[in-house]
Parts: sequence; structure tokens; C-alpha cells
Amino acid sequence: MSDKMVHYLARRNMPVLRKRKSHTSLNLPYRPNDLALELMRSIIDHTKVFILALNGPAVGAGAAWFPGVADIVLASTSTYLQIPFSALGLIPECGSAISLTQSMGVHRANEFLMFGGKLTADDILSFGIANRIFETEGFGEKVIEYLEEILKTNDGKSMMEAKRLQNLPLRDSRILAVYNSIDALAERFVDGAPFERFEAKRKEMEVTYG
Repeated sequence: MSDKMVHYLARRNMPVLRKRKSHTSLNLPYRPNDLALELMRSIIDHTKVFILALNGPAVGAGAAWFPGVADIVLASTSTYLQIPFSALGLIPECGSAISLTQSMGVHRANEFLMFGGKLTADDILSFGIANRIFETEGFGEKVIEYLEEILKTNDGKSMMEAKRLQNLPLRDSRILAVYNSIDALAERFVDGAPFERFEAKRKEMEVTYG
């Protein structure tokens, strides 16, 4: 990330991801898990209201990482979520086992994360993951219009303070869940299950698609 981009993001009060000094000074590689951890920490600790707008399918990381830690989730009618990690020998990434449970409840989260089923737009609304559903056509404009109306009638700092108070008791559990998921994922790779599953999927696709 360039210094100009870092400066721009800082002025916009947005999370900035930097390499840790320990990695730079010791000339160690910057591992993908470090980036994932820093990304999730930046979102969890972000002081402004974090709004996730989903316009279409979110599968895998897109469904696991962000919906549970977003403050507000707005989705289109074409949205669906699916996390098929168990089928690939993986585990729910980046603390999603906890963050999604906080949104949709233990039993629904268990079924969604363990069995890898698909949640439609109606599902994520009724399960408490999404706040509102908009039509796919003109989705971006409808989201902006909705948020502009909210800003006209509500004080920004009051909304940010409400977010802080709501998220304060959740923060530590979410950060710990990210660490735990990174450890669990590493154990899965040590066991070799993902390699076996991916190889089986590759052979299956070769047979199906030639």
C-alpha cells in the first residue's frame, strides 16, 4: 500500500493495514494469516458504523468474514450466503463461528457452518443476519438513498456511541475467535484434510468437465 493511499485512508478515518514492525525488522515474510487478523481487528475496532451491502452471492470467505461483524447488513434479492468449508476439510474462518452465532443463534449457525447449506435473501433476513432487503435492480442507488435518509434524521456521533456500547461486550470474544479460528485452520492443514479434499474435488471436476 503506497504512502499516498495510507494518507488518504487516514484522512477518511478508514482502517489501514500495515505490516508489523516485527516482521519488517526481522526480515520475516508477511503471512496471509497476519493480514486476515489485522483486517478483522480493524473492522471489529472500527469506530464508525460499518455497513455491509451485499448485491449477489457471497460464498466462502465473503460469507464468513464480514456479515457477522458488520453493524448493519443490507442485501439485494439476488443475495445468498454459503460457507462450504466442511466439504473442503476447512473450518469457519476469521471467527465466524462466534460472530455469526451472535447474529443468528447457535443452532442455525451450527447448521449453516457445519453442513454448508445455502441461505437465501429471505433466510438471512428472517435469521437476523440482514437488516433490510432491496430489489437487485438499482440496488446501489437504493442503499445510498436509504442511508442518506437515516443521516438526515439521526445524529452521527450518537449512532457511533450506540455502536460502541453495543459492541463493547462483544469485542474481546470476537478477537479471540479470530485467533482460535486461525489456530484451528492450521491444525486442519497439518492433518492434511484440505489437501485430500481439494484433490478429490479436482478429480471430480476433471471427470465432469473434461
